[in-house]
Amino acid sequence: MYEFDWSSIPGALPFLWQGMQRTLEITAVAIVVGIVLGTLIALLRLSRNWALSNLAAIYVNGFRSVPLVMVLLWFYLLVPQLISNLVGRPAIDIRLLSAFVAFALFEASYYAEIIRAGIQSVSRGQVSAGLALGMTSGQTMRLVVLPQAFRRMVPLLLTQAIILFQDTSLVYVIGLAEFFGVAYNTGNRDGTLVEMLLFAGAVYLMISFCASMLVRALQAKLAS
Repeated sequence: MYEFDWSSIPGALPFLWQGMQRTLEITAVAIVVGIVLGTLIALLRLSRNWALSNLAAIYVNGFRSVPLVMVLLWFYLLVPQLISNLVGRPAIDIRLLSAFVAFALFEASYYAEIIRAGIQSVSRGQVSAGLALGMTSGQTMRLVVLPQAFRRMVPLLLTQAIILFQDTSLVYVIGLAEFFGVAYNTGNRDGTLVEMLLFAGAVYLMISFCASMLVRALQAKLAS
């Protein structure tokens, strides 16, 4: 029978915390850039311009049709070449930069669909009211439609953020040491791989569960 040895976990906590910081860093950048870019893509998809609408649709469907791990590998191979051609050798870790770009662009495709649905959920009467007050189409979208849409979308946006947090573990394929990568490498080095992976899984479960409870509470509050 396998005998568990948890003794290496306390000593590994500082390194695991560094990995968690990297995980949260990737998550935060992908959320911010993903929502901003996703909003722009959602607006393009709703545009009356046929070319812009179809271009946005190709972007969304293209990224949503490819596994995230493949996107990470593609950008890990492409980003260094593009950056070196443009500005030379960057000061930031190229693996981290590749992860930022890959996650932000990938998540933007999912946020775009959430935001597009949120915009479409706002009644046309709100748009008509804004135009009747003398607002332009852009002002109506920015001041009337988007605030209402984002209020309705908050639970879905946060749920996607939880999924994103879990997906950051995939950066191990490009050799980036975030929380899961640190846990795996430490366990493999110390001969306690099973214990480290179980501990890492428990941490992911606890954080995701707590975040899910907060999303449910927020959803109930918005619905009341």
